[in-house]
Amino acid sequence: MKYLLCAASALALCTCLGACATVVRGTTTDFKVASTPPGAAVSTSTGFSCSPTPCTIAKMPRKTPFDATVTLAGYQPQTVHVASKVSGSGSAGFAGNMVAGGVIGMVIDGSDGSMDDLAPNPLSVTLTPVGAAPAASATAAPSPAPGSISEGGPPSASQ
Repeated sequence: MKYLLCAASALALCTCLGACATVVRGTTTDFKVASTPPGAAVSTSTGFSCSPTPCTIAKMPRKTPFDATVTLAGYQPQTVHVASKVSGSGSAGFAGNMVAGGVIGMVIDGSDGSMDDLAPNPLSVTLTPVGAAPAASATAAPSPAPGSISEGGPPSASQ
């Protein structure tokens, strides 16, 4: 009877400790984004967003890779692929299942993303200014009157 009670207690403990990485790390993480210059907006291909940079998107799923697009007026948009990769601490949690969680814990940790981390995280982006505008455009600015000098440019050819 004593042996049966000990076995039942051990089984109950293993059941409670199953999926170690899920319990310890969770299936979501904070995703941080910084940009140079700061003040940009961030949107992901999975529908999450934050603004202005530096900012953090809370509760990003660890197992889903995505593209993050960083935009700021006057700068070229930049898109970066963020991967989902098995992390060292996720592997340790998975290994903990061999001791306490068993096969059920391994299956749960392997399928729910708790073993993964997003990379890169934090994401740091340096935005590139938009190139110079074309010289003369009919819609950009009216032409200077003959004989006048436009600010910031050479005198007109009619002078």
